[in-house]
Amino acid sequence: MLYGKNIVLGVSGGIACYKACEIVSRLKKLGAGVDVVMTEHACRFVAPLTFQTLAKSAVALDAFEPVKEFDINHISLAKKADLLVVAPATANVIAKFAGGIADDLLSTTYLACNAKKLICPAMNTAMYEDEATKRNMNILACRGAEIMDSPEGLLACGDSGKGRMAEPVDIVNRIVELLAPDQSMHGMRVLITAGGTEEDVDGVRVLSNRSSGKMGCALALECASRGASVVFVYGNMQVSVPNCVESAIYTRTTEEMLDACKRSFESADMAIMAAAPADYRVKNATGSKLKARTVCLELEKNPDIAATLGATKGDKKLVIFAAETEDLVKNAKAKLKAKNADMAVANDVTADGAGFGTDTNIATLVLADGSCFESGKVSKRELAAMILDKIL
Repeated sequence: MLYGKNIVLGVSGGIACYKACEIVSRLKKLGAGVDVVMTEHACRFVAPLTFQTLAKSAVALDAFEPVKEFDINHISLAKKADLLVVAPATANVIAKFAGGIADDLLSTTYLACNAKKLICPAMNTAMYEDEATKRNMNILACRGAEIMDSPEGLLACGDSGKGRMAEPVDIVNRIVELLAPDQSMHGMRVLITAGGTEEDVDGVRVLSNRSSGKMGCALALECASRGASVVFVYGNMQVSVPNCVESAIYTRTTEEMLDACKRSFESADMAIMAAAPADYRVKNATGSKLKARTVCLELEKNPDIAATLGATKGDKKLVIFAAETEDLVKNAKAKLKAKNADMAVANDVTADGAGFGTDTNIATLVLADGSCFESGKVSKRELAAMILDKIL
């Protein structure tokens, strides 16, 4: 549910450092990218190698570390963060943030970062209740940072009271609420197809198309970010299968894709047909290579995957795509009815920014009740969000 999100985790020097390891582990399991920034004192409690292993990325320690290319650490970290979390946040580091002091990598990253910030205090009760600490936390809150409330309990020093760092599970739950507030698809299972299939002409040649698979991948990311589990059935793609999918099934031909879709649709709540399966196969294909001469190919119609699913869908949702070059809405409505679908995403593939392989799309969302919605020129991830908003 955090796929495509990047969290910068600042770890300052307190005994609660060991709990930050669990935060990293939980975030990675949710699909987030995590960059860890440690202060010098934090390294006394937990070795950087521990965080490096859990985060699967190098730990940032020193603002003056040599770099292989011009990429100033605190600026690059600040720019890539969707959320900056500081856990544990000691009284000292909170005071630095409030006072605008930038004397190490964590404090300079904090000041340079315009992303949302979540501060998780961890300190002795007396320090937590001191007027200076209260004032500093209030300053940060007034500047837009969220202060994670400190629960009461037994502290490492033996005292009892406020000052404990919030539990890792609660911190991660709050991160999810901040970065993925829409969990409207939690518990749903979605079948998504992507890419293009191919049909043999001879032993070395195939019939195919220029589908990149980018739209299907954007839909998978958006579904996963809303809490759904995704079954991803794909053909040839120009991009990698997103790591957010529960299962990925590669299919080469249209019939192979149909078989995989029929099996997967049985346990799905929704199917989104973003692939471009080959409409025809070569009836007189040969296993040997055809020599360079004039050849007559006899084509026969492939089965219609969307129509096959539509015939048995019951109360499940079915979204189809209609790549057109003319009469966009008219053709989309005809396909919608013929395939018993709930929505047709129609796009004119000749329009600038809407063809195969682009990072943007321009679509008309046609619903079964006849209503239509124009997307305008948007990124494929933005279009994916629009599609889900309407179909849900």
